[in-house]
Amino acid sequence: MTTEPAAGATAPAVTPSASAVTPAASAVVVNPTKVVDLDARRAEVGAALAAAGWPEPRWLTTTAQDPGCGMTREAIESGAAVVFAFGGDGTVMACASVLAGTDVALAVLPSGTGNLLATNLGLPTSIVDGVASATAGGRRRIDVGVVADVPGSCFTVMAGMGFDADMIIGTSASLKRRIGWPAYAVAAARRLRDRPTRVRVRIDDGPFVRYRMRTVLVANVGRLQGGIPLLADAEPDDGRLDVAILTPHTIGHWLSLAWAVLRRRRDVPRMTVRRARRVEVLADREQPRELDGDVIAPGRRLTVTIRPSALTVCVPAV
Repeated sequence: MTTEPAAGATAPAVTPSASAVTPAASAVVVNPTKVVDLDARRAEVGAALAAAGWPEPRWLTTTAQDPGCGMTREAIESGAAVVFAFGGDGTVMACASVLAGTDVALAVLPSGTGNLLATNLGLPTSIVDGVASATAGGRRRIDVGVVADVPGSCFTVMAGMGFDADMIIGTSASLKRRIGWPAYAVAAARRLRDRPTRVRVRIDDGPFVRYRMRTVLVANVGRLQGGIPLLADAEPDDGRLDVAILTPHTIGHWLSLAWAVLRRRRDVPRMTVRRARRVEVLADREQPRELDGDVIAPGRRLTVTIRPSALTVCVPAV
């Protein structure tokens, strides 16, 4: 692995929020297809808020046409101080895209098979604890990534082009429901022999550099599905994106890369890491692409910039 020197690690800045400690209005943006026994979960959320002295939240349901953006705008307009995203990574991304740049906080309730932002920030894994974090007042400002040709969308975890997006496309929804994140590994195994793609990558204002890649990941945080630590130095509030360019061409290359990642080695073979505020990737042919685990339209270009400290997230209070 080739990597740039990382800045010294610092503790995340977690600050209390007076508006959160004081009982406040809230809303839950819920994807009903991702939540088991929704009526019971509604009662659980309501009871946890009531125990903290907060009023009943406003419940807003996503649709096939709107994964949560319109519902989040409605929540803001109704005066919500906190918006709970309840429905997996796609719901989190939709809520974050609207909340970025506002003072309204995002709280993540566990659901779905990914919850990658929650994994990377160490957020609670139970609904009751997730509500408690929101009402206790712990807040953390984090960066978000913006993809130039996906208007209005931000990502909190990562954007990708190539193998990772192809893996998501090939993952069986029914298998994912049965076994969770390992379903992605099953899909990935079927694509290890696919041919690499020629790309040019530019970091900030530097020159384009050529690679024969299998995937490019532009990350705000470092952990993948299952908590796999791909980018040890990635921090969600450092004002930088971490760019991983994976170039394995054989099964042996993949095995060496995977073993090094799982062992948390810094010298990962067949992986180049750069840090940037702006990343531009140009491929020689159309490639599948994804944001936070949701597939977007394929393309030959992926241009990503960062919005530092744009999003407030509810975290366990210090």
